[in-house]
Amino acid sequence: MLKPANLKEGNRIRIVSPAGKVKEEKVLPAMDLLRQQGYEVVLGKHVFDTHFQFAGTDEQRLGDLQEALDDPDCRAIICSRGGYGAVRIAEKLVFTAFRNHPKWLVGFSDITLLHALFQQKGYCSIHGAMPAFYLKDGQPTESFTTLMDILTGKNQPIDCPAHPLNRAGKATGQVTGGNLSIFYSLLGTPFEPDTRGKILFLEDLSEYLYHLDRIMHSLRMAGKLQNLSGMIIGGFTEMKDNDSPFGQTVEEIILNAVKEYNFPVCFDFPAGHTDRNLPLVFGAGYELHVSSQGSSIRKT
Repeated sequence: MLKPANLKEGNRIRIVSPAGKVKEEKVLPAMDLLRQQGYEVVLGKHVFDTHFQFAGTDEQRLGDLQEALDDPDCRAIICSRGGYGAVRIAEKLVFTAFRNHPKWLVGFSDITLLHALFQQKGYCSIHGAMPAFYLKDGQPTESFTTLMDILTGKNQPIDCPAHPLNRAGKATGQVTGGNLSIFYSLLGTPFEPDTRGKILFLEDLSEYLYHLDRIMHSLRMAGKLQNLSGMIIGGFTEMKDNDSPFGQTVEEIILNAVKEYNFPVCFDFPAGHTDRNLPLVFGAGYELHVSSQGSSIRKT
């Protein structure tokens, strides 16, 4: 996988809205913060547009993202938010100019689909925080500072406390995955990810436990879990249950789906729909260590 160049002071960053509509107050403070860091920041023409639940029409969102991909002076594209809508425009994106001037793509949630597209095209991208997560009480968050570390070429390991249901071991491989519901929706499509030998990262928001169970077993039957090197489980936030309880926790559901395999599993990784959303470079090689004392992951 090709890694775009590290960001340097003065480089251009573009902010686009390829999916759900977003309010100005979720983006403009982050834009100011990036400028304070020494970057030129350009907003897509339709970042704050509204077309039902989308940030503008499909054509407007596609146009902004294509312009960012084509811009030879842009070094990073930050998505303003997730929501829903990337699937409606992804097939029409053209990478001809991008190949001459690769740049980072940053986002999570619905942006998982664009990460899958980037990996298919042979480029790394960053599963990381979007503008609403850059500031808290007027101060830069850890989610923001660690994202900027990755973008500028610093390689800091991420350590996680021990979890009682972790499965110990060591794994090496490229990291792939993202939002579980989006990842699952790619099965049978041109964007279906290849998980063989990979470390699979998964997170999700506001799903029913029985739906999680169905997704995990569908991934198992589709062969997406069979040849993994390892698994990293991020935040599964605001999960829901039926009036008649499903009877298993998130961790138990996932372990049940992978019980016939022996790769390491790390739970409670600080990434996903959580305030502490630390970056992972999809397509890059990592080492994952899981033990009874805790877990760590580092880019190789």
